[in-house]
Amino acid sequence: MTSPDPAPSVGSAERTPFPGEFDAYGLTHPGKVRESNQDHFLVSSLRKRMEIHFSSLPNAGQWAPADERLAYLAMVADGVGSGRKGEEASRTAIEAIAQYVAQSMRCYYDVDSSDEGVFLDALHEAAMRCHASVVQKAEEDPSRAGMATTLTLWLGVWPQAYFLQVGDSRCYLFRDGVLTQITRDQTMAQELVDQGVLTRADADNSRWAHVLSSAIGGSESVPVVTRIDQAWKHVGLLCSDGLTKHVSDERIRERLSSMESAKQVCQDLLQDALDGGGSDNITVVVGRLRPGGRGSA
Repeated sequence: MTSPDPAPSVGSAERTPFPGEFDAYGLTHPGKVRESNQDHFLVSSLRKRMEIHFSSLPNAGQWAPADERLAYLAMVADGVGSGRKGEEASRTAIEAIAQYVAQSMRCYYDVDSSDEGVFLDALHEAAMRCHASVVQKAEEDPSRAGMATTLTLWLGVWPQAYFLQVGDSRCYLFRDGVLTQITRDQTMAQELVDQGVLTRADADNSRWAHVLSSAIGGSESVPVVTRIDQAWKHVGLLCSDGLTKHVSDERIRERLSSMESAKQVCQDLLQDALDGGGSDNITVVVGRLRPGGRGSA
């Protein structure tokens, strides 16, 4: 356990967090209606190699830990396609990104974290390689035609965080009591809202609400990478739309404002989604920094 230093103020970059000060957890559930779970997720540490903390992937432990912690990586992917195609697409996406990051660890380890362009370019390249992997699998086997997936990624390289978005899985940031959706849904409904054709309320209830305009493996894939500054009191949440179909932003805010641990809030939000109907696969990943705390990752 680390010594209990005074908590840095919000926005402070006075010191890099210690390993035990990262509290993170992730879980996935098929929901009440779907026979299979097409979601996958991963939460990991980045050193010179990758250390897996939580994942739905089989054999995820193949990326062994090294001796120095560098950053944190979290991903959620929600597969598209009937049968096992969606599950395979989301699994392929997570594995492809994890392998790319593990193989290019030297880039993340050596570069100055203030060199924003390096991380933006690396994440965009990772997404495009991931897209190519899913497309190739679909082309090799006609039974995989139409397989695709969302991909939402958070890379924390203190004191910055980088976000990669393809599709409509989401990343939220909770800070100073306010919940903000960091990512933009890449759906036809959102496109119509942006064009002024639909109101936000109409879009949420339209048939276009969950029709993707961009997806890994889809006819169009448009990765969007952004950056924000991290702070000690921030809480990040990644989720598939199985959560947000049944749990409002206000309820998410309430849960995060009273959270005792990342594991506890993930379990509470999952139960909220199940109580709300559980009509889709549900995946939730939560992470935060706790000065002097004993983290779960």
